[in-house]
Amino acid sequence: MVFMGDRATLLETGRFVQRRIHEMGNMADAAFVAHAADDAEAVQAFEDSGTVGGAEPSHSAESTQGIENTESTETAESEARHRRAADAGDTASMSVLGALLLRRGDLNGAEPYLRAATADGDRAAANNLGVLLHQRGYADEAAGWWRIAAVAGSAAAAHALGRHYRERGDEPGAEYWLRQSAEQGHALGAYALADLLEHRSDVGAERWLRAAAEQGHREAAYRLARTLESKAADDPHDAFGRPGADAGLGPGLPARSGAGADGTGTGTGTGTGARKEGRAGGRKDDGPVAGPAAGRIGEAEQWYRQAAARGHRRAALHLGAILEQRGELKEAGRWYLTSAKGGEARAACALGFLLRDAGDEESAAVWWLRAAQEGDGNAANALGALHAARGEQQTAERWYRAAMDAGDVNGAYNLGLLCAAQDRTPQAEQWYRRAAYAGHREAANALAVLLLQAGDATGAQPWFSKAAEAGSVDAAFNLGILHAGRDEDRAALTWYERAAAAGHTEAALQVGMALLHHGEEQEAERHLRCAAGGGSAEAAFRLAGVLDSRQPPPGPPGLGEPMPEKTECEAWYERAAEQGHRRAQVRVGMLAAARGDLESAARWYREAAESGSRNGAFNLGLLLAREGSEREAALWWSRAANDGHGRAALRLALLAARRGELTEGQRWCARAVKLGPAEVAERAARLREALHQELTA
Repeated sequence: MVFMGDRATLLETGRFVQRRIHEMGNMADAAFVAHAADDAEAVQAFEDSGTVGGAEPSHSAESTQGIENTESTETAESEARHRRAADAGDTASMSVLGALLLRRGDLNGAEPYLRAATADGDRAAANNLGVLLHQRGYADEAAGWWRIAAVAGSAAAAHALGRHYRERGDEPGAEYWLRQSAEQGHALGAYALADLLEHRSDVGAERWLRAAAEQGHREAAYRLARTLESKAADDPHDAFGRPGADAGLGPGLPARSGAGADGTGTGTGTGTGARKEGRAGGRKDDGPVAGPAAGRIGEAEQWYRQAAARGHRRAALHLGAILEQRGELKEAGRWYLTSAKGGEARAACALGFLLRDAGDEESAAVWWLRAAQEGDGNAANALGALHAARGEQQTAERWYRAAMDAGDVNGAYNLGLLCAAQDRTPQAEQWYRRAAYAGHREAANALAVLLLQAGDATGAQPWFSKAAEAGSVDAAFNLGILHAGRDEDRAALTWYERAAAAGHTEAALQVGMALLHHGEEQEAERHLRCAAGGGSAEAAFRLAGVLDSRQPPPGPPGLGEPMPEKTECEAWYERAAEQGHRRAQVRVGMLAAARGDLESAARWYREAAESGSRNGAFNLGLLLAREGSEREAALWWSRAANDGHGRAALRLALLAARRGELTEGQRWCARAVKLGPAEVAERAARLREALHQELTA
């Protein structure tokens, strides 16, 4: 056996070995069967180094992944057998033993065997000798041996050589050798080539990511899924949705929050609140867009699933998010748990929200705490909201500050909300201002509201504008209110329309009313329907009014005829009435009475009257009087008359006159004359004169 330890003879030896390897051809091609297992090590190295999607990790970070071997399993007995054969000069055994010792980290023991096997033309040994030299810091010498092995057909050596060139900044050389490796079916070579091409924004990157993923490379599967998802997000026919979020959350990772962490205001113009969206926050560049299991999104899900099954914690996080948005919460929770146990803080945070939504707040707090301690600002916000809801304001403030320290601007916004709830207005303004300057649009809206409440409309307007331009729907609505208060109707309508187009219910109502005022009934109806569908009782009432004006008043049903069905107009009145809209309740009662449904009419009149509607009280009195309950009718007419209803006062005057209570009748006549309207005042005046004559007769 020949040992070669003099590095000065490297190049000369290399030429000899290269000729020898070519002569031996495939006979010296020791098939490496370990690279599939090595792949798992390589991916772990990527994850641990935090370089996913960026530069390849150094060879030392994955020192064994390029080692070629001739056996998949080495035992003590087989090692002893190979050692005996190697010492007897067997080339294959020298190569295998050298690879085994190299994997074990015994570089001094491995080198002589690898050099000897290389001298005999074993290309796997030449590759492994390159790995050994690289670990010792002789990168150029290592590259020389990799080149020899790569020229002889070693895919692993071509991969190593390609990475060597990329580390040196020689991208054309790197691409050449990585392509050689990838085209021979080497998973790591395909992945490294894809990474290089993706760095250059080359469309060929996806092909090689797919090739590596199909061979079981889990990082390639994850990045392929991300690529497919990104394309789906740009395709409205393929993407399920891209819910927006504040403070730079990801393009689709649904924005979960504790109280106010998402930061959408109420848009009332007099205060702010927080809609609790309840979804898991993510980094700007790492958020999944969940969607149906079809097209690119469906394929992305499958690659996420493959990577997650192989232990990729971020793939498990994204898979959990997709499943959660699809409503498969149990399976989503399992993947979140897998990812969280692997150290993914965002998964721990998302799992906490799932548990909270399931009613297990204590378990949720445990996972939020774990995530927050690992620097997840969203989890810190959730803990702050949890303690705030329990009245533990100091603890809540501490967690909001932790979120802010973690770089989550929502922490400052939530501190503002917390201070505002405690009437600590100067502190609230301070935190809102801090978040607003950091680009938090809802903090800008909240700050503007505070300034407006303090009478500083001039100072409020720029913040409303900044928030609205950044996409705050509530700020756009508030700008509409601000301009309307200045009688700047055109500017107000512009902002109302902008907010309405983004789904703001009250803004849609304002637009609808403005269009009605200008006689544009058809367009007004469209906006009123949007607002009514969004839950606005006033919009439902106004829409019913539009529909009501188009149909003739229904007559009472004829004898023996069935009661007519409710119209769409009545259905909208009823929806508003059910939400406590008093005028709608009165109108529903009137329509029911017209249809002959006196029981329903009385119920709606009573609800309106008990809520303070004088028309409801008057109409209820009419129904009761018709049924012979004059005493109760008088009670409701008295309430209506005392609230300014002239007709009710006239009815009370007539009732008193029939009873012979002439003085009481005169008193109610005087009240009716004062309240009107004109025809009522005229009748009341005639009745009062008649009562006066009766009294003085």
